[in-house]
Amino acid sequence: METNSVSKLFTLLSIALLMVGTQLIQCSVTYDNKAIIIDGHRRILISGSIHYPRSTPEMWEDLVQKAKNGGLDVIDTYVFWNVHEPSPGNYNFEGRFDLVRFIKTVQKFGLYVHLRIGPYICGEWNFGGFPVWLKYVPGISFRTDNEPFKAAMQGFTQKIVQMMKGENLYESQGGPIILSQIENEYGAETKALGAPGKAYMNWAASMAVGLGTGVPWVMCKEDDAPDPVRPVQDLAFAVSRFIQKGGSFINYYMYHGGTNFGRTAGGPFITTSYDYDAPIDEYGLIRDPKYSHLKELHKAIKLCEQALVSSDPMVTTFGSSQQAHVFSAGSGNCAAFLSNFDSKSAASVMFNNMHYDLPPWSISILPDCRNVAFNTAKVGAPTSSLKMLPTNSMLFSWEIYNEEISSLEDSPTMTAVGLLEQINVTRDSSDYLWYITSVDISSSESFLRGGQKPTLIVHSRGHAVHVFINGQFSGSAHGTREAMRFTFTGPVNLQAGMNRIGLLSVAVGLPNNGVHYEMWNAGILGPVSLNGLNQGKRDLSWQKWTYKVGLKGEAMNLVSPNGVSLAEWVQGSLVAQSQKHLTWYKAYFNAPDGNEPLALDMRSMGKGQVWINGQSIGRYWMIYANGNCRACNYAGTYRAPNCQLGCGEPTQRWYHVPRSWLNPTQNLLVIFEELGGDASKISLKEDENPTLLSRWSSDAKQRNWVWWQHLPFTSRWGNMNLMSAIR
Repeated sequence: METNSVSKLFTLLSIALLMVGTQLIQCSVTYDNKAIIIDGHRRILISGSIHYPRSTPEMWEDLVQKAKNGGLDVIDTYVFWNVHEPSPGNYNFEGRFDLVRFIKTVQKFGLYVHLRIGPYICGEWNFGGFPVWLKYVPGISFRTDNEPFKAAMQGFTQKIVQMMKGENLYESQGGPIILSQIENEYGAETKALGAPGKAYMNWAASMAVGLGTGVPWVMCKEDDAPDPVRPVQDLAFAVSRFIQKGGSFINYYMYHGGTNFGRTAGGPFITTSYDYDAPIDEYGLIRDPKYSHLKELHKAIKLCEQALVSSDPMVTTFGSSQQAHVFSAGSGNCAAFLSNFDSKSAASVMFNNMHYDLPPWSISILPDCRNVAFNTAKVGAPTSSLKMLPTNSMLFSWEIYNEEISSLEDSPTMTAVGLLEQINVTRDSSDYLWYITSVDISSSESFLRGGQKPTLIVHSRGHAVHVFINGQFSGSAHGTREAMRFTFTGPVNLQAGMNRIGLLSVAVGLPNNGVHYEMWNAGILGPVSLNGLNQGKRDLSWQKWTYKVGLKGEAMNLVSPNGVSLAEWVQGSLVAQSQKHLTWYKAYFNAPDGNEPLALDMRSMGKGQVWINGQSIGRYWMIYANGNCRACNYAGTYRAPNCQLGCGEPTQRWYHVPRSWLNPTQNLLVIFEELGGDASKISLKEDENPTLLSRWSSDAKQRNWVWWQHLPFTSRWGNMNLMSAIR
């Protein structure tokens, strides 16, 4: 990451903003080296990320109300290009994607909005938020000085800005949006793309400022693990440390993480939960002590606001690890932050002729320079815990439909000589692509007379493959987030004469970060070969291959109430079915009484997808967590491996079922299982208490460039940092 280059880009944008703000537009939002200024007043702002597509519209009011009650001033959200423009010029702002409704909900509760248009977002979202059709625009190169990309990016950015202006949602129009963001996390790209990348960033800044929003634009610089959990004491310490160093804008990523419904998760290899160990959990329930402890922190910081924005701190050192940061306002207001950076020992310090006891790795906040209003290490709130309870619904009565592998010739297909890249064929319309070819086996082959079976070798770019020989399952293999490429190697049962090899390649979300999106590949690109024949090895890569996009069940729309009747479902033995692959299950159930959040317990299953009344809950995959879970000490520099939960457990067991998706009776539940599982053990549970379901999180490393930091709760990947700009 080239910090100097990014800082220069941020400075250029800041200069442009100030010029526009003073010469062309009457701005009521601006900033200086101390803070955001709203209506002439410097502000200490507490922000939290809530992504509208990761919850339902019926949840939004409650989420925003809880955020306000928790002491937030600002709601931060990305704008998700791929769901809003699924095909060129065709827009979708309905349901969970109703951006205007979401922003007006925030406005209703008197909070501000930071609108992060991007339109690249990362966010563990499919293809980083880019629509896949963008990859096939002739001559395109992503996120660099490339005219086709810039034209598409500008068009979408203008679309969003015009929508916001049309609804009077910018603060300059009396609305709640006080900040907008262009681009995102352009750190590694600066180095990788060089001069064209820098030219692109300067263009993006100029383009954004030219849209005349009347509010500042900002830029951001820049699998099978157990849950990383950030202790609330350390989180409060990090926030307080930033404020005492002169910071004035904190964002929590995430304040409510929500759910990756449908096929929206990127990664790849990310399932549905985006819980993030956040103060408001995936289901919209308060997670304590995190929520309540941070709420008290925010109150204490707000009591110091006038002093904090009026001066730089005067720093007094008491010892090797103890300091006082004192802020004074012209009105006589005084606020102090007393800190103990020693991670092992408590300390007693003398300040203003009074003694103060400081626990290890803690900061005490004194809004009047005398009385302690808050200490980061002293947690008074109770701890909530996971409690999934059975609902009053009856057990599911399952019917079964086996995906008809033998009927592939009857389905729409295409043929080509050689192996084709998966996304080029599917255009991401389905996770699934069949690669089918035939091999003629001579009756003279020695393996037919008791010799060793031939070995099929399949090299894939990702993400998983299921192998079928003459319609019979022969094995599976998959990659990982760290190593998406993998090789299937296994013995296969071949017979004399023609044999059909069917390879079902499975995508599990498209990557969400990196460079040169236009060059990313998935699927079986070979080589594919048979070893152990009389001739030795037979290369199948350049044979004629038949391709079939998606599953027959998808084509029949078995997941919908209307399409489900098109298949011949049977009430077979679930015990026998548990060993079969590519199986559809359906059941009907009545909505449980009450308003408690609901989740499906999928622990008994393997890998697949779930739908309720035609709406996709998302992908599931029972991978068990490795790691070293031990007692977690909040003190000391935060590192995710030091604080983990769920070792030996499924990385995700519970799958959120929004109550707003349910009818009182006759709700259709459809499951597609790829690997085989025991559907008789699937159950619907109620969540009565906040629960930790986070799988994918961000690293928290403190930086103090200007007045702004973006703070994740837990740690997953080292390139997602705590920053002065934003993630």
